Amino acid sequence: MGELNSELICKATGASAIVGSEKLQSLWSGCGEIVRVFLNDGLFDSIIVKHIKLPEQIAHPRGWNSKRAHQRKWRSYQVECHWYQHYAKHCPEQSPLPECLGVLQNEHEIYLLLSDLRLAGFSEVKNKLTVDELRACLNWLASFHANFMQQSAPELWPIGCYWHLETRPDELAALADTQLKNAAAAIDKKLSSARFQTLVHGDAKLANFCFSGAAQTNSQTRVAAVDFQYVGRGCGIKDVAYFLGSCLNEQECEELAEALLDDYFLALNRALESSQPTLDRQALNREWRALYAYAWADFQRFLLGWSPGHWKINTYSQTLTKQVLQQLGKYH
Repeated sequence: MGELNSELICKATGASAIVGSEKLQSLWSGCGEIVRVFLNDGLFDSIIVKHIKLPEQIAHPRGWNSKRAHQRKWRSYQVECHWYQHYAKHCPEQSPLPECLGVLQNEHEIYLLLSDLRLAGFSEVKNKLTVDELRACLNWLASFHANFMQQSAPELWPIGCYWHLETRPDELAALADTQLKNAAAAIDKKLSSARFQTLVHGDAKLANFCFSGAAQTNSQTRVAAVDFQYVGRGCGIKDVAYFLGSCLNEQECEELAEALLDDYFLALNRALESSQPTLDRQALNREWRALYAYAWADFQRFLLGWSPGHWKINTYSQTLTKQVLQQLGKYH
C-alpha cells in the first residue's frame, strides 16, 4: 500500500499503522484486487480494501475488450461506491453486508474501504449449498427486495443486473439464436415494465455470498452479500432466477426450484407485511412468478451471445426460454 493510501486507511479506521496485508482475489479482467489489511490500535483488527485501477485495455478472459466494456466496468465501480456510501446503511438487519469505511477516487483509480465480514462472523465462502443455505440466501434477497420496494435510485443503474440488454449490444449481435435475438427487446420490456420494481443486487451469484459458521449461529445459517457493482432498479425475480442458476445444476433446478421459489415468496411476503403492509402482495406474487421464466430467458439471451458453451445453458433454462418465446409468438 502506498503512503497516501496508508494514511487514508489509518484515518478512516483510527489505526496507528498497517501491519500486514493479504490478497484475497484479483478483480475481473485485471481491473485491480481485493486485499485484507491488518491494523494496529484501530477500531478494527482488519478491513477489506477493494482497489480498482482499470488498465488502458481490459484483458477480458473471453475477449470482450471493447471501449463499451471498459466504460461499463468503470461505471459499475462508481455505482458500487455510491451504493456503499449512500444506500448500504439503509439495508435491513436481515440482509447483512459490509459497512463502508471510506472511498478515495480519482479519474483512474478507486480505493473502497469496507468492514471485514469475517470479523462479523461471516467467514465462509462455499461452492455447494445445502437446502437450508439456499433458503438463507433467498431470505437475504427477499428482505433486500422488500426493503427497497418501489423506491427510485437515480444514482445507481437505471436498470440493474450486469446482463441488461441495453448495456450488452455486442453480445446480442453475437447471438446465433435468431428467435431469441428477435424476442430480446420484448423480453426486456416485459421485465422492465413490471408494475412492481425494487432494487436488485444485480450479480446475486453464489460466489457473492458469505456464510457464518455454526459456532456463531447455534447451527442457524446466516449469510451476508458483497459485490454491488450492478445494483439498480429492477424486477426482483431476476436476482432469484440468476441466483438459482448460479448454484443449481439442471437436475437440481428441476427438483428444487419450485419449492425454493415458494420459500422466497414466503420470506418476501413476511418482510413486506412488516415494511409495507398496504402493498398488494398477491398482485406482486402473481406478477413476479409469471416473470420467472422471462428472467431465465433474459439471462439466456446474454449467455448465448457471451459464451454459448457455458455450463449454465441446459435443458431447464432452454425449456423456460422456449415457453417465453411461445408466449411472445416468437417460436415456431
